[in-house]
Amino acid sequence: MDEPPDEQPWSQYEIARRIPKYYKSNKGLINATIFTLCRNSELFSILDSIHQVETRFNTRYHYDWVFLNEEPFSEEFIELTSNLVSGRTRYGLIPGEHWSYPEHIDQEKARKIRESSYWRPILYGSSESYRHMCRFNSMFFYKHPIMRDYDYYWRVEPDVKFHCDILNDPFKFLKENGKKYGFTISMKELPNTIETLWHHTRKYFKSLPIDYFSPDYRRENLVKFISDDSGISYNYCHYWTNFEIADLSIFRNEIYEGYVQYLDKAGGFFYERWGDAPIHSIVFSLMLRKEEVHLFQDISYEHTVAQSCPLDKEIRKTAKCVCDPIDSEILTDDYCNVRFLEAADVEKPEDFDDYVSKIYGRIFERIELRQERKKIFKENIRRESLRRRKKAEELRGHQFSLKKSR
Repeated sequence: MDEPPDEQPWSQYEIARRIPKYYKSNKGLINATIFTLCRNSELFSILDSIHQVETRFNTRYHYDWVFLNEEPFSEEFIELTSNLVSGRTRYGLIPGEHWSYPEHIDQEKARKIRESSYWRPILYGSSESYRHMCRFNSMFFYKHPIMRDYDYYWRVEPDVKFHCDILNDPFKFLKENGKKYGFTISMKELPNTIETLWHHTRKYFKSLPIDYFSPDYRRENLVKFISDDSGISYNYCHYWTNFEIADLSIFRNEIYEGYVQYLDKAGGFFYERWGDAPIHSIVFSLMLRKEEVHLFQDISYEHTVAQSCPLDKEIRKTAKCVCDPIDSEILTDDYCNVRFLEAADVEKPEDFDDYVSKIYGRIFERIELRQERKKIFKENIRRESLRRRKKAEELRGHQFSLKKSR
């Protein structure tokens, strides 16, 4: 790629480009970018993520970093983020039609649904912007004029951590090994957020000339990862898409495009709370061969409720890891990483069963500790209640004595 000049504007949807003062050309690297969808208000959260990625990986490679926002980025945002990135930074504005309601959506109906008591206790259940974000990440990010310049992308969000050096270029790994999609953590979606998603998925895929649920295709794809009954129902397993590294051709694909357009017309982004994670996971588990999807077991990633950590001691030593694999619960039944290894016929790491046993042991220790603390808390309350009762009785006795003496 030619180096873009450090000036603006270039297009209606690219508001700024920056090149580091001591920029080293990334010629010879994969045509790829790190990608972040972010708001100005998340500046300091994304700065921490940038520092993590740059320190652990990108200072050795200088890949571009693309930032997109539905509103123009502030000068402060551009200045501080570009100051940390070792590669070129590009700042884009999302087209209005990619962050708004399509004509077929009844906005009043959508508002009443998300503001109802049903959605209030559900994570992001009442959020309008979250629904627009999930639709954008499902249908539009790869179509943005800036993103059209790249063949691969790596999604990075605010408030993420990488606890080990990333020793190899994951873009290069994907390309050289014929991989199309990579992830670190898989878990289960909240069932009540996607009640009709699987129904519409089967309807769309059954309309195609290829039967991706047939025995022949099930031997090649990852239906076993997303379904326990050969595709009749969805088991809610999904790749956690806040970290995904992918060949963008799988998004720029007739089957994928047809699928998300079909889902968009069904209205579930707004009438339910369909996330991009189950959508990406379902379609790629069906249309890709199992060997084209890769679990990065050597990358330690953490975001909000979950983290991964390499089991291999030598990798942890070489990569200067600061994580303990026993603290990670992603190998338990509450997550789907083990299911993926089995569905993809991937050999489990050495000492795998031993680590799983230790992880469950630590979980039980935490449960016992919580129960013990709860017991102590209740006992303290009981004692405090007795103390107050005794004090009240003493006070009443004292008052009675005073009255009697008068």
